[in-house]
Amino acid sequence: MPHLPPIETARKTGTEEFRAGETSLGFDLQDFWSWSVSDLVSNATRGILAEYLVARALGLEVDSVRREWDAFDHRTPEGTKVEVKSAAYIQTWRQKDFSNIMFRVPPTRGWDAGRASCS
Repeated sequence: MPHLPPIETARKTGTEEFRAGETSLGFDLQDFWSWSVSDLVSNATRGILAEYLVARALGLEVDSVRREWDAFDHRTPEGTKVEVKSAAYIQTWRQKDFSNIMFRVPPTRGWDAGRASCS
């Protein structure tokens, strides 16, 4: 099995064009972002938004790229690990009643994205 290093990702501006070779396809990354994550109430987007808001509230740097698969969401300068959870009573789909908010957090082994292994 090959050993593949992590892909280093650079922060995007949104103005990056989609291209086919040298030809612009007429849309850019901002168009994709607007299409894919404008629903801030959706379960997946809401969680990422909550992580961003917590980072801002804690005064943490947000100049890098979010790491999707780390064992926790943030680390403070003092070394405190922060895991962010979010939930909502109301969803974007039709509901008969408010959602039941519950967080189950059983003991688990954390994923270390830097080492590509569980700890």
